[in-house]
Amino acid sequence: MSRGPFRILVVNPGSTSTKIALFEDEAQRDSASLAHPADALSRFIRIADQLPFRLGAVESFMAERDIRPASLDAVVGRGGLLRPMEGGTYAVDDRMAEDLRTAAEGEHASNLGGLIARVIADQAGISAYIVDPVVVDEMDEVARLTGLPEFRRRSIFHALNQKAVAREAGRRLNRPVQSLRLIVAHLGGGISVGAHREGRVVDVNNALDGDGPFSPERSGGLPSGQLADWCCSGKASLSEIRRKLTGHGGMVAHLGTNDLVEVERRIAAGDRTAALVRDAMAYQTAKQIGAMAAVLEGRVDALVLTGGLAASAVFTEAVLARVRWIAPVFVLPGEKEMESLAQGGLRILRGEETPGSYAASGD
Repeated sequence: MSRGPFRILVVNPGSTSTKIALFEDEAQRDSASLAHPADALSRFIRIADQLPFRLGAVESFMAERDIRPASLDAVVGRGGLLRPMEGGTYAVDDRMAEDLRTAAEGEHASNLGGLIARVIADQAGISAYIVDPVVVDEMDEVARLTGLPEFRRRSIFHALNQKAVAREAGRRLNRPVQSLRLIVAHLGGGISVGAHREGRVVDVNNALDGDGPFSPERSGGLPSGQLADWCCSGKASLSEIRRKLTGHGGMVAHLGTNDLVEVERRIAAGDRTAALVRDAMAYQTAKQIGAMAAVLEGRVDALVLTGGLAASAVFTEAVLARVRWIAPVFVLPGEKEMESLAQGGLRILRGEETPGSYAASGD
């Protein structure tokens, strides 16, 4: 199945905005970031309650740009919090839509991506998809165990971008990603480092709950005993502790900012504390990369650094100074979420990939 150009609408909801883009094959033809005022969103109790409001904003944009549903070949939404699943592109079936609507696995703005895509696709009689959501889980069983049977490690990471740059590394090496052993480090507000073995992410730190390196907004792994003492001290509520781990940890906790550019300005002005925090973040990232090299038994075809922090030559060099010996390096800054989502839909339309079934994945 191949013709073209294929027209794909991509919808990516965030906490206070909804990004939308129109692609013809790989080319982005139109895009916008639709801002949603905080007071407009505050009247909704649950994320799913925002669906009519956000859908209306998307449909208004489409009407203004004369993007008719009937002109589309597919609609792709950002994947939300769902049951663990293999990587790939999935059709938004009834079971997925229900889990997103009821927040069966948790509330997050990205849950609206598949729901908005489904409504627009139904209007056109075409399919809606999601691609590589954060809950992609391909971990080896040995990677899940911890020292207490009550706790198991979970796979929650920047799957969309990690999978996309792994494919790009394959193109640069002129090899299919299914033949490669890669270490991919996504360096953003959270930092996730994955061991990619033959197309599967067999081990990765949980970048949401506070595992692995600290980052601009995450605490990273903490000394367990001290954390337990703090949690039981009564000095902070559960919600306050969670905010410290995710959103108010890392650089924010130490320096009051999540902006590496600002931190590097302070360093240039002689701020030694800022330099120590930046260097410690790079140090911990390099340690996590080294751990993934051990997972891959030292046989690594390439190391890929991606995400917003990868745009900092100083920070990436601080990481690579400790790990460059492992394998050839590709530095691919940014996230390119919209392109990655569109490419997932395009692979389906071109017959290069078969869409996964969420309903079947729970059997």
